[in-house]
Amino acid sequence: MELPNDITIWTCSQVEIWLKNVGFEKFVELVCNEHEVDGNSLLTLTENDLRSPPLQLRKLGDIKKLGACLKELRVKHAATLREKACLQRFDNYDPLSVNSSTYMRRRVYRHTNGSAKISQSLYSDESCMSDSTDIDDQDISHSSGRVRVFNPEYGKTLISFLYNLLAMFVTSYTMVVVHDRVPDKQKHPPLPDIFLDNVPLIPYAFKLSELCGLILMSMWFCILFFHKHRFILIRRMYSISSSVFLLRCITMFVTSLSVPGDHLQCQAAHYRTTEQRIKRALEIFAGGGMSLTGVHTCGDYMFSGHTIVLTLVNHLITEYTPARWYSLHIASWVFNLFGAFFILAAHEHYSIDIVIAFYITSRVFLYYHMLANTRSYQHSKRIRIWFPLFSYFECNVPGKVPNEYEWPLSVQKIRNLFVKIAKHSKNTKVSLN
Repeated sequence: MELPNDITIWTCSQVEIWLKNVGFEKFVELVCNEHEVDGNSLLTLTENDLRSPPLQLRKLGDIKKLGACLKELRVKHAATLREKACLQRFDNYDPLSVNSSTYMRRRVYRHTNGSAKISQSLYSDESCMSDSTDIDDQDISHSSGRVRVFNPEYGKTLISFLYNLLAMFVTSYTMVVVHDRVPDKQKHPPLPDIFLDNVPLIPYAFKLSELCGLILMSMWFCILFFHKHRFILIRRMYSISSSVFLLRCITMFVTSLSVPGDHLQCQAAHYRTTEQRIKRALEIFAGGGMSLTGVHTCGDYMFSGHTIVLTLVNHLITEYTPARWYSLHIASWVFNLFGAFFILAAHEHYSIDIVIAFYITSRVFLYYHMLANTRSYQHSKRIRIWFPLFSYFECNVPGKVPNEYEWPLSVQKIRNLFVKIAKHSKNTKVSLN
């Protein structure tokens, strides 16, 4: 006898059929006749229920096997779970550590390849309410018995991109300003530096450093392309890099260090008008501040922008790839450290510039991820006040992002995209009429 697709309408007789189908006919009397378990009750049964009175199964093998069948049944019929109460009865379900002032309502939409699609309404503060995403773009991740939603939140990703554009332009403009104020080499010779004073100049080393950076960026973009939660990673990359570069703007503006090497052709560039400065800033912005693209700047020493990029990308690669990918992690660290060494070998920065850039970038990265992964910022009003963008970007991310990969251009996603476009076009025509 074929059982109905909607498990919530199963009767005790149909539960009896299911028990026989999965090989537990011996429990029919106990479960169906004695305790009258129907479809709704069956969905909420857990291993703990099987162990405890009144069922109190005695054999561990039976408990584990029947518990596994019940879990498989819940996943198979996930589309019929309509209310939060059903989801909360999952084994070891963790309600995402949402505090008492937060109301969350979840509705299971469908199940695909072990992940259930849901529609979610989350009301915790205005920042979390401001960015909504279509049902098909939300995933439930089942790991360690937890149900976790990772919403791509395209609107927030766009805001992080605009934040990054602003930070990069401000950095470029600041580099133009500090170039105007670069100290005269005749009056202010290079400062004593333990590394620069003992390591001979390698003229082509700076380009090798940028080559290391490009290799790391290529590795990172490949990971980003296939990572299932790429939009969360993009937001974090933009957020961290933008914040560190804005800090760099302050440090290189307030203190002008002397040119670190006599070989550098650096002298004050007098841009008399704001228009000239903006034009030069756009040139630096377009060239990415790299000598490989023909950009040459002076005075932006405290602290090294190249080291920021090398260190940040290295940490992103090691964070968002499995721990067992030792070769990739070793290669990433090698490019990071050699890139920093080549900057010093080219005598383009003082040693302190490299040390501070590495320390600040790595600490900001680690602190950001510690707060995001533990969600401890939810319990600190101070963090939400001092780091509003962080709270805004991370308020809907339920902890540590799992390293899961997928082909980003699946047939289903392309079909969904065309459906959305068709619906949008239809709605536009209706509104115009």
